[in-house]
Amino acid sequence: MQPYGITIENLRKRYGDGPTAVEALKGVDMHVAPGEVVGLIGPSGSGKSTLLKALGAVIEPTAGRMTLGDRVIYDDGWKVRDLRALRRDLIGFVFQAPHLIPFLDITDNVALLPMLAGVSKRESRQRALALFETLDIAHRATAMPAQLSGGEQQRVAIARALVNRPPVILADEPTAPLDSERAIAVITTLNEMARRFDTAVIVVTHDEKIIPTFRRLYQIRDGRPLEQEITPHPPNSAAEPAAPR
Repeated sequence: MQPYGITIENLRKRYGDGPTAVEALKGVDMHVAPGEVVGLIGPSGSGKSTLLKALGAVIEPTAGRMTLGDRVIYDDGWKVRDLRALRRDLIGFVFQAPHLIPFLDITDNVALLPMLAGVSKRESRQRALALFETLDIAHRATAMPAQLSGGEQQRVAIARALVNRPPVILADEPTAPLDSERAIAVITTLNEMARRFDTAVIVVTHDEKIIPTFRRLYQIRDGRPLEQEITPHPPNSAAEPAAPR
């Protein structure tokens, strides 16, 4: 097992107190290695969203331990003083909707995050353009979000998630609004970026068309995950449709 990535030990989250308390997470153990993309599935109310919010430092767990990259961020209490900086520097987020700023071109959409972290505008834009080259959207660098297809917008969102070089990406239903071709293109991109940048990625999904692409899958039921090894159908196989332009 590689030392970095995402490690969760006995993570618990309880809402409320007394007889009406609800245990959303009941001792979750999970590890995602650098360069690995893992799927997280389960019915509504199973704890998927709670786990993702805890990992993203959006809600505070009740107990347990979380390590992101080489930093312990939670050990029966937060070990990081500035949670906003933690989310900015250590965690990349990809959502169901790209949430791009409509009045900025896509280069500035991506460059904004490192600029907020104190990186110069020039270097921030260079980082964005380098990621666009990797993601095959450099030819759209001056486009406004509304001028892009849904698949292109999600690739911009992936660039934004990667631009501060975080050890972790949390993707919440990133392919839900996309057709099969674009969904496979997006999950292919996430796999390629994870390997290239040694990023640990968790993808929460109900999208049956991408589930066969994962090598490992965690299925959460009643606040506890069950790990499942599966035989993946690589998204970059010969049968895969070309990525959308």
